[in-house]
Amino acid sequence: MDYTMEARIARLESDVSHVRTDVADIKTDLRSMRDKLDAKFDALTKNINEVRAELKADIAKTNEDLRASIASVRESVVAVRVWGLGLCLTLAAALLGTMARGFGWL
Repeated sequence: MDYTMEARIARLESDVSHVRTDVADIKTDLRSMRDKLDAKFDALTKNINEVRAELKADIAKTNEDLRASIASVRESVVAVRVWGLGLCLTLAAALLGTMARGFGWL
């Protein structure tokens, strides 16, 4: 009976050594996977920072272009107002001239 117990213990020790080997292999694989993931994460972070910088530059340029366009539209509106005021004054003068002629003031 002692012999079978010793055989079972020997078999368990053998199985435990296999488990230890497997665990060591798993640890090695996990370490290499962690290193690869860290490298990928660093590369991804770098790409995100590059894209962020590009977007900031594009937004700044678009903002400048928009401000220039708004300034141009404002200048156009001012020019139209001046033209409209001149047209109103011309129409008023023509109307007054016609009224003066019609009422015999001139």
